[in-house]
Amino acid sequence: MTLGDRPRLAFLGTPDFAATSLRALIDAGAPPLCVYAQPPRPAGRGQQPQPSPVERLARDAGLAVRTPARLRDPDAIRDFAALELDLAVVAAYGLILPQALLDAPRRGCINLHASLLPRWRGAAPIQRAILAGDTVTGITLMQMDAGLDTGAMLRQEALPIAPDATGGALHDALAALAARLLVDSLPDLLAGRLAATPQPSDGVTYAAKLERTEPKLDWTKPAVELARAVRAFAPRPGAYAEHSGERIKILAAAVETGRGAPGTLLDDRLLVACGEQALRLTRLQRAGRAPLEAEAFRRGFALPAGGRFEP
Repeated sequence: MTLGDRPRLAFLGTPDFAATSLRALIDAGAPPLCVYAQPPRPAGRGQQPQPSPVERLARDAGLAVRTPARLRDPDAIRDFAALELDLAVVAAYGLILPQALLDAPRRGCINLHASLLPRWRGAAPIQRAILAGDTVTGITLMQMDAGLDTGAMLRQEALPIAPDATGGALHDALAALAARLLVDSLPDLLAGRLAATPQPSDGVTYAAKLERTEPKLDWTKPAVELARAVRAFAPRPGAYAEHSGERIKILAAAVETGRGAPGTLLDDRLLVACGEQALRLTRLQRAGRAPLEAEAFRRGFALPAGGRFEP
């Protein structure tokens, strides 16, 4: 990458996905003038405010950091404009950018989105792609506008979704792809050499934010759908089911032949009847314990044939 003089960049992001791209900019010799992240949130047993991965990385690298709760305040808009930016890079930031901020940098604001737009606009494209049974996803480099992931596309790169891909593994692969695409595209972005292509109106889908109850397995659904849910939510937050009043995370599973009342254990090796076919549970975790393969798990928690997971 050849950039000449250090570009005047801002980076706006919050979670690990975004931190991968921020690290790539730093390593490429293009550290942002300022990094924006969401404010620290309570976390851990003590529920003490903890900085986000992007904020931690930026502070460790000696970069200026701002964590405003909102961006529509006049002071926030003035401070952003005062940076006199060439470009702002946004990745999984989590706050809406008002038009005044979108217009402030010389080359505008670009977004790294974890899907092949217009499919899976919105908050949870990685999990939604796995839940839907998609076989391919990717990264879209997009010129931001005021809509929800509706801006014109600058570059896209596809990534196959392996049949056994988990949400965690796909997240990491897409984060690495986004970082590479950003660094490779930066000279052309700064020079205005990338043509912007409007998103097609056909094929638009929305990746709604994950609800807290979604990881709970509904055994009346087909086993194929439940296997996708197990993969989509692994390793965090983890799909789960309840047995004998205890919540059990299910981190890996496979579809097998089997019939019975949904939620019923069909054998002593954790084959569970579903609305269609059955699900073999192969990796599980009790609250406060380490994840275990099925055989080891059964030695410490009785799940005999004929038992049933709570509906």
